[in-house]
Amino acid sequence: MKRVIVDYKKLTNEILSMLVEKYPDGYGDDDIISFKNAKNETVDALEIRAEDAIYLVKVSTRLANTMENFDEEDDDYSSDDVSSDDIDVPDDNDDSDE
Repeated sequence: MKRVIVDYKKLTNEILSMLVEKYPDGYGDDDIISFKNAKNETVDALEIRAEDAIYLVKVSTRLANTMENFDEEDDDYSSDDVSSDDIDVPDDNDDSDE
């Protein structure tokens, strides 16, 4: 099974939907895995398992905001008419959870 590292900017609606389903109330420190990438940089990510791949979604404040917005506006999105680049991500940097 392949492992794919995905930044929140590149999330498809399918992966975002799996994230929201797995973490409906958000994610905590225990859900985050850390690893070194090819540049020997530490990366924090959430693991999402699909049938064909394991997705490692990089963790950031914007990821949490994107997940919240997707869950709140779930009815407005469909994989046919909206790409992940079209999801409105607020610029506020409320890091009170971190």
